[in-house]
Amino acid sequence: METLEFKIRIKAPAEKVWSVLWNDETYKKWTRVFCEGSYTITDWNQGDKVHFMSPNGEGMYSIIETKIPNEYMAFKHLGEIKDFKELPITEETKKWSGAMETYRLTPDDEFIDLVAHVDTVEKYIDYFKGVFPKGLEVVKELSEERE
Repeated sequence: METLEFKIRIKAPAEKVWSVLWNDETYKKWTRVFCEGSYTITDWNQGDKVHFMSPNGEGMYSIIETKIPNEYMAFKHLGEIKDFKELPITEETKKWSGAMETYRLTPDDEFIDLVAHVDTVEKYIDYFKGVFPKGLEVVKELSEERE
């Protein structure tokens, strides 16, 4: 597995960026670059399970390994979801089960440096390199909007 890094500077307070990342309504906006209509099922608490879903009932289940509000979120991806149900770990799933996805917000004057790290298998590297920066651009736009 390879770890990819994506960075963006956002002129907004950490609380606003955090809210854009994890609030249901704005989460759907910035993640539509990955899959139109994607959403989550979670309470967003450390130790809780997260279902990252597409409208057709497919997705991935993960655990929120670390959550430091307005600063850091870490997901450990565990397995696949099909027909809205968690599937058992298979030989194919074992290749990526345990992969991490993290988001760190670091204040710098009036800016926030948002850095995302994503562990991925080779076949998804080009896909993530293409879409992840677009997703972070949407986070930036939403975070910098005037109230």
